[in-house]
Amino acid sequence: MTTARDDIQHGSSEEPPRDEGGPIPEAGLLGRLISRGGIVFAIGIVLAMLILIQEVVLRYFFNNPTTWAHETTIFLSGIAFVYGGLYCVARNSHIRVVLIYDAVSPKVRRVFDVIISAVCALSSAMFTYAAWIMVGRAAFTPSGEFRLERSGSAWDPVYPGLMKVFLLAVLTVMAVQFLVLTVNYARGKR
Repeated sequence: MTTARDDIQHGSSEEPPRDEGGPIPEAGLLGRLISRGGIVFAIGIVLAMLILIQEVVLRYFFNNPTTWAHETTIFLSGIAFVYGGLYCVARNSHIRVVLIYDAVSPKVRRVFDVIISAVCALSSAMFTYAAWIMVGRAAFTPSGEFRLERSGSAWDPVYPGLMKVFLLAVLTVMAVQFLVLTVNYARGKR
């Protein structure tokens, strides 16, 4: 039985195995930076869990809940999930239907990769434009003064406005990452 490494050494046209521990080579420097940034949001999820544990203890053991825990955990979890989409793009770990993709040769897969990345770049750019419009409403008053949208709760943080600005930033980087992937797949760069 031969392995992928044996096939590569003996001139097989199969693609080399990918390192599942990091970004794909086609993602380039941007992909490596995105992958490294993932730890920040993973820590945010752990922090959200700790805040929720603290809230349970304060509420049920001391009958003294906070006003900020719920919205903070939602915000931390939300930005982690938004960043997760970008993280998956850099690591090529997003969900895809591979019924046809796995049945074709590596050369045809490369063509598919170029087309898929180009369509995703265009889609991300359109979502970025929609997010830009949303941020315009969430970050500025009708008179043009900068003021982030607030939650309207008793604590009233600016988390909704921050989330929309963060979404715009992530979608912008995602569109650029898909462009990088499109170019590198088209060039055959690994």
